[in-house]
Parts: sequence; structure tokens; C-alpha cells
Amino acid sequence: MEKSEPQKKSNFLEYVLELNGDIELIEALELSLKEINNIDISQLNRIGFKTYEKDKWTIHKILQHLIDWERIWCFRALVFARKEGIIPEALDQETMGENSNANELSIEQLIDELKIVRQSTIMMFKSFNKEILKINCAFFEYEMPLFAIGLTITAHQIHHFKIIKEKYLPLVTN
Repeated sequence: MEKSEPQKKSNFLEYVLELNGDIELIEALELSLKEINNIDISQLNRIGFKTYEKDKWTIHKILQHLIDWERIWCFRALVFARKEGIIPEALDQETMGENSNANELSIEQLIDELKIVRQSTIMMFKSFNKEILKINCAFFEYEMPLFAIGLTITAHQIHHFKIIKEKYLPLVTN
């Protein structure tokens, strides 16, 4: 099978930009941290390990997924920023989810970890100058400027928080 050339304006990048709206990277990252800080932990705890459909992830696994993929995207950003240029092959989120121990961790622990990871992400992207943020990052089927990797992190959170709101919060029992 031939490897396809990265797309200059992929549907993925368009989706990332659409979810973030007209907002600068650091502002998007800081706003996303506020969203994490505003999570109603007691509400998530009342959901427990319920899922809205068979074989869907628990809230715990969704939070671990956000943490894991933020670390992965930060690694990718760092590789491009430092001009190392070697990005490992794509990873399987389903395999990672199956092999996480997220359901053994408390919602509080996962939220705390997500906050710390996000703070670290903000610091990393703040450390990049304008030239670094404009570096073209071509990998797999994607091509985007480095700053868009940061927006991918916030878009990923927006996407999953929307799923939690629409599909999991209705499962809350009082």
C-alpha cells in the first residue's frame, strides 16, 4: 500500500479550527484549562462507570484518553520544534484505552492529572517563538503548522467534553 501525501488543508485541520473558533493558541489552551477547572466532579462521580451505550468508554477512560493523547501531541510538537523530524507511526486509541487502568483511578485523580498536563502544555507552547510555531508539520495524512498541534489538543477536549455533556450527563442519578 502506498503512503498518501499529507494534505495541505485536511478535513481534520478544518474540524480543529472550527471547534476552536477564532481564537489564538495560548488563549485557547488557557480557556481549556478553565473548562477543566469548572468540571463538576460530583456529577461525574454520580455517573460512575455507566456508559451511554454498550462497549463505550467510561468517563474515567475518556479522561485518561485526553491525558494520553495530549502527551502524544506534545511529543509530536516537540519533535517538530526541535527539528528532529521523526514521528512514530500512528497509535491505536482503542488499544491504548483497553490497556489503561483508568477505571482503577478516581475522577479526582484523573482531573488533577489532566490539569497538570495542560499546565505543562501551556508552558511548552509559550516557550516556542513565532518561527517555531509556524514550522510546517507533515506526518501521516496530516500537514499543519506547529501551533495547530496545540489547537488539536484543545479541539480534542472540546469534542470529548461535548460527548460527556450530551451522552453521559443524562445518565446522572441524584
